[in-house]
Amino acid sequence: MSSVVSTAPPLRIGPHTLDAPVVLAPMAGITNTAFRRLCREYGAGLYVSEMITTRALVERNAATMRLITHHESETPRSIQLYGVDPATTEAAVRLLVDEDRADHIDLNFGCPVPKVTRKGGGAALPWKTGLFRDIVTRAARAAGDVPLTVKMRKGIDLDHLTYLDAGRIAEDAGVAAVALHARTAAEFYSGQADWSAIAALKEAVTSIPVLGNGDIWSADDAVRMMRETGCDGVVVGRGCLGRPWLFGDLARALGAPGSAGPEVDATLGFVARAFRRHAELLVEFFDDEGRGCRDIRKHVAWYFKGYPVGGDTRARLATASSLDEIDEILATLDLASPYPGAAAEGQRGRAGTPKRPALPDRWLESRDLNAAETTAIADAELENSGG
Repeated sequence: MSSVVSTAPPLRIGPHTLDAPVVLAPMAGITNTAFRRLCREYGAGLYVSEMITTRALVERNAATMRLITHHESETPRSIQLYGVDPATTEAAVRLLVDEDRADHIDLNFGCPVPKVTRKGGGAALPWKTGLFRDIVTRAARAAGDVPLTVKMRKGIDLDHLTYLDAGRIAEDAGVAAVALHARTAAEFYSGQADWSAIAALKEAVTSIPVLGNGDIWSADDAVRMMRETGCDGVVVGRGCLGRPWLFGDLARALGAPGSAGPEVDATLGFVARAFRRHAELLVEFFDDEGRGCRDIRKHVAWYFKGYPVGGDTRARLATASSLDEIDEILATLDLASPYPGAAAEGQRGRAGTPKRPALPDRWLESRDLNAAETTAIADAELENSGG
């Protein structure tokens, strides 16, 4: 529900011009084809896949190959990769390019999850400057004409910041854009994002777009971030949970109303229809009604945040096993209930608390990999995609 309108220039990511300078952040278990299609129905932007592990992709893991499959309506097709080994990352990028499976590839160096950082991956990896440079350079070379971008965090903690060095290295390597989640790994999703870091990165990286991420809960927040930091676009993650129409709000607020979907009245009926559409798309994605209805359960609290939907009704939605059952439950709601205002706004998803990042032993002693670390980091890629 935006009240601010600011005309932002179109965002160019390599050969792709986005009507609205907005990117959907990859979220494990969330940004599958169903959710991406739903968001596209409401607005414009670049909609990125769940994080894909490079090893699993190169080994053609069945679940991973399903996750990189896009619906015919999705263009440009965007895939985010997570890797720690330069050769494996290069091979994964080459597979996507040679088999024409992506129009844009993003590399994840921002994941703060302990199971990733404890082995030197995600937000821990840019601390090792040579390794980071090698991965990005080889990936950019393998990508060829397909634009490659990098998403990262400020660093490991406030005493071990990496984002300015990483941004310059990525720029020199030939990436098409860099995105910064303005928190450290230690902060996880807690506190307030440090937008001044986005401004600093914009000053340091001058030849490619710089995108800002962190605490965009509304279109007004996006307008304010771009105004305060000078960034070229925004990356939206938790703010769109249960609010896929946020992308329409963003298009209108950033001066691209022609790329927005239907007007949003945010009545309970409007929200219920979006929830039902999401469930329908999940059923189609999984090709399994029971599984699709189970997957929508995690979204119930996000969609109905602040609305007069009682605990019993929410519990029923969280146990529904068919679309017909969901329809019966939604029919019991007062669909004319108006938008509840502040009660429906603000933070979504778990913020967590600041914590000491899990890292390989003696990881912070040097910015170069030693022999033991080289061996340890080979195990950092997970068998399954996610994170």
